[in-house]
Amino acid sequence: MDGKILVVDDEESIRYTFNMFLADQGYAVTCAASYEEAVSQLEESEFDLIYMDVVMDCGTGIDLLKTVRKARTNVPVIMITGMPSIQTAAESLRQGALDYIIKPICENTLLRSAEVALRHKALMEEKEKCRLNFQAIFSSVRDGIVMVDESMAVVMINDAATRICDIGRNAIIGKPARLLAGGCKGKCINALQEIFDTHDHLNIRYIECRNGSGRHQIVSLTASPLLGPAEAFSGAVMVMRDETRLVDLERILKENDPIVGKNKAIRKARSLIKDLSDVQTTVLVTGESGTGKELVVDDLHRNGERCEKRLVKINCAALSENLLESELFGHVAGSFTGAVKNNIGRFKLADGGTLFLDEIGEISMRMQLRLLRVLETMEFERVGDATSIKVDVRVVAATNQDLKEKVGRGEFREDLYYRLKVVEIHLPPLRERLDDIPHLVEHFLAVFNRKFNKKIKDVSNDVWTMFHHHQWPGNVRELKNTIEHAFIRCRDGVITLNHLPAEFRERHRGAAGSAAENSDQEAETIRRILKKARWNKSRAAGMLGISRRTIYRKMQKYGIPPS
Repeated sequence: MDGKILVVDDEESIRYTFNMFLADQGYAVTCAASYEEAVSQLEESEFDLIYMDVVMDCGTGIDLLKTVRKARTNVPVIMITGMPSIQTAAESLRQGALDYIIKPICENTLLRSAEVALRHKALMEEKEKCRLNFQAIFSSVRDGIVMVDESMAVVMINDAATRICDIGRNAIIGKPARLLAGGCKGKCINALQEIFDTHDHLNIRYIECRNGSGRHQIVSLTASPLLGPAEAFSGAVMVMRDETRLVDLERILKENDPIVGKNKAIRKARSLIKDLSDVQTTVLVTGESGTGKELVVDDLHRNGERCEKRLVKINCAALSENLLESELFGHVAGSFTGAVKNNIGRFKLADGGTLFLDEIGEISMRMQLRLLRVLETMEFERVGDATSIKVDVRVVAATNQDLKEKVGRGEFREDLYYRLKVVEIHLPPLRERLDDIPHLVEHFLAVFNRKFNKKIKDVSNDVWTMFHHHQWPGNVRELKNTIEHAFIRCRDGVITLNHLPAEFRERHRGAAGSAAENSDQEAETIRRILKKARWNKSRAAGMLGISRRTIYRKMQKYGIPPS
């Protein structure tokens, strides 16, 4: 048997008997004849069990028991008494004794008491270990945890919960849970009350509240009942997750998502962007003006391994040949009239990052040749300097022209065309992706509501019809500008025709053309959207921005079959 036992008794025969019986069982026994000697032994060693006499010449066992309890709360103590009484037994147990035995001592009684006491100590240590482990886990969890008893008083709360609720731990333990309610206006307490009423689990997402310091936050709650013996309800536990940062990040990502829409061509573009983000090849982005080519470049750079370096942009159509050469490759002071100081150029600025060449179809044949050589070697010389500069740049070019057609006319070098077009990302015009208009409108509504601090929820059916009939020569940029104009003028919750730009309305005159022509256009639009939605009426209605009942009514009006 293992265990260190201290025997405290002023009778030598008792100490001898205890030592003999216990040592024979393998226990390590230490004896003390007085209160002072026992205190000295306790200061020098740790013991697993203490036997002590209730009555001693110098100091009582009760006094020693109090001393032990102050220092060693987990050490079991068994009192020894030759004059048992209810008062003595009660006082011993009240002061923390595990048990007491009566003189004369029976060997079996002694050994059984030692075995029970040491087993009790082992269980208490295991319980304490579990408690400490639980406390460590409880404290380290980043989510806030609050436990309440059957009277809805707080019995446990971790640090994360005190931060979320902005309340001191000592100020809430043992107090009613309603004291947690501050800026949340009692929503967490309502959740706990529902657990008490239903004895069922509860999950609530995105509660807006302000803590005691006034900080706005968004919290999700999960609550569950606590069950005791025989599954009797004994309280509840509530987990609070501060999702403010996550919601803010989701909002930022949604706002900054450069490619909005679910059209097949847009999904293909998104997939290519994802595949190309970390592939250091040249990319050619094509599409009409206003389709979002620059946003594709931003996304390619932001999601790639070069995101920590610069994204340098230049509009090739905005500069003359000589200025473009200087801007791209740099120049030294005095190399031409007006070159008063050195210029390192965009290629050098973009070293390690990405260089975006917008309107690449506008550069001259001489610049095409020089650019081709740079793309193949990533080496160049500044204007007026013979020193070769080597860089590591990922080049992305964009154009709204048909470069292949320009190659056929001899206006664009074929070798440069294929060098740029290692991979092409094509953005279709908005008139070819009318099914994305509802997604784009929803996106711009959210963006401009935040920008202008408004609460505009939708656009009218007449506006939806006009949007679907419009050819959108300015593409997504035109749609964005149209909605922004409407936001400035709209003071209600819905954008109507009167809020649209006058030029836009004039172009359509109530949805453009004669009534018969309008009907034909609307019928054709509905057929096209139904076909895109694979004749799913709910999905088609969503694409058109109308209700399911309205699309059925219009199908009947225009004689469109159900499938």
